[in-house]
Amino acid sequence: MHEMSLAQSLIEQILTLVKEHGSVRVNRVVVTLGPFSGVVRDSFEFGFNILKQGQEPIRDAELVLETPDPVYICLDCGKVSVIPFALNMEQPDSFLKDHFPKKCPWCCLTRLSPQGGTELILNQIQME
Repeated sequence: MHEMSLAQSLIEQILTLVKEHGSVRVNRVVVTLGPFSGVVRDSFEFGFNILKQGQEPIRDAELVLETPDPVYICLDCGKVSVIPFALNMEQPDSFLKDHFPKKCPWCCLTRLSPQGGTELILNQIQME
């Protein structure tokens, strides 16, 4: 599970920043997880919460994961659009078909290409 190694790298980055700033405790960590990053959100969060237990400065830190809506470019009209995922929680088997946009909101054609969204970015740390 590569999420565990990503969580470990994040913790190492946080510990480096804690040391650089002479802090003793981290209260909150805010991370952007791109919608096309390939990172399983629950696994990453689980890994972070397990690994932080062994690190005193971040033991009680809250992890906030922000996932922006995906951005697409229409290959027909060239317009760029933010198109949120449409989740149908009542029908879990519709997960895949509902996770991808059906058509461009501008020209109503279906040739959409995702733009970016592969990031995993440490945005903010609240330290004492």
